[in-house]
Amino acid sequence: MVKLCKFPVDLVIEARWLATVAADQAVLENHAVVVQAGVIIDLLPIAEARQKYTASSLVCLENHILIPGLINCHTHAAMSLMRGLADDIALMPWLEQHIWPAEQAVVSAPYVQDASLLACAEMLSGGITCFNDMYFYPQATAAAVTQAGMRANLGLLVMDFASAYANDADDYLQKGFDAHDTWRSNPLISSSIAPHAPYTASNQTLQKVITYAEQLGLGIHTHLHETQDEIVKSEVQYALRPIQRLAELGLLGPSFVAAHGVHLLENEIQLLADYGCHIAHCPSSNLKLASGIAPVTQLLATGVNVALGTDGAASNNRLDIFAEMRLAALLAKGTTGDASVVPAKQALAMATINGAKALGLDDKIGSIELAKYADLVAVRLDDIATAPYYDPISHLVYSCGREHVTHTWVAGDLRYSHGVYANIEPNELKEIINLWQVKLSQLKVEQHKK
Repeated sequence: MVKLCKFPVDLVIEARWLATVAADQAVLENHAVVVQAGVIIDLLPIAEARQKYTASSLVCLENHILIPGLINCHTHAAMSLMRGLADDIALMPWLEQHIWPAEQAVVSAPYVQDASLLACAEMLSGGITCFNDMYFYPQATAAAVTQAGMRANLGLLVMDFASAYANDADDYLQKGFDAHDTWRSNPLISSSIAPHAPYTASNQTLQKVITYAEQLGLGIHTHLHETQDEIVKSEVQYALRPIQRLAELGLLGPSFVAAHGVHLLENEIQLLADYGCHIAHCPSSNLKLASGIAPVTQLLATGVNVALGTDGAASNNRLDIFAEMRLAALLAKGTTGDASVVPAKQALAMATINGAKALGLDDKIGSIELAKYADLVAVRLDDIATAPYYDPISHLVYSCGREHVTHTWVAGDLRYSHGVYANIEPNELKEIINLWQVKLSQLKVEQHKK
């Protein structure tokens, strides 16, 4: 008898169910994912994997579903320390009277690094392996991302208003490009140019954004049509709705990610589809700030790629894509009167492969397929609060929460498991929270006195 040699590999994950989120949306039962050098090299039945491979690390998940890493397509990670700072207030008063003054008082490179690390910990524990960010001091965010070992697309923030970070649009751009150069060799970090919003950037600034984005091959990430007030002010100042203005300037295209897209006319939805743009749908933030509900079913029906985002913790107050999946599906059903729209499989796609497409990373992440990075999340289905289970994808979206995440891998490296982080110490997070909470609490007291 000839003894067959087994191939040595880094990692084999055996799972009860495997949601590929591939084009055929296959759900595989009792399958294994084989990983070598951070990349998926095989998907096959568990019995066959045991005969074919020997792994340095073997993880058996008898009552779990393995899914692609969740992608948070719009957030401001460093606002995690402002969670609950100003609740139950509409967007513009929230920004002008609370958030912007707080940022003026505390935002610095150390603050951004600390707050972003806290955000990374929250996201990893909830199965988020990649996030699309926009904030001041992106190099400080990059340091936190590097420590956490997760993936991020970092926006190079641009606006016309001075801050502690930069003096004017040119200063923002230069500092952003300098930061971009520092992480160009990091395979887990990519960049986009991030004009804050049409109402904080002049035509001249936006034209510079287009020029640099084309020269550097970077995407564009901005807020768009989040509130009716934003649209009214644009019509007064420019005699154009914001999306029309951006279209005339030449910003729209397949590398354009618009956060929110709440107030869109039918022709504007078609415009987004024609240009191949992407919408980062942030249902919780939009509801909490009373901004409205995005027309997700119309966007999807027209062919616009819709991904999911949390927005910042200051306006959500969770960096929780499980919550956004469920809410996105339920809102779509409730607003249309059609229980069949945004089914569970589509909601999961919005949280994974659609986000990857928006970031131009769908050849690398977003689904469990050969030659993609092993950004993977294990979700336990046998909890008392979630039993029994019949359809694992439906169960994942409608019954499970981030508390059911047991393992999070990024490029095959285990970054979180059962409450333990690979590179983040809980005591470090406690010190960060205590330090900045005191400073922000003092600021809030001073604001109340005025």
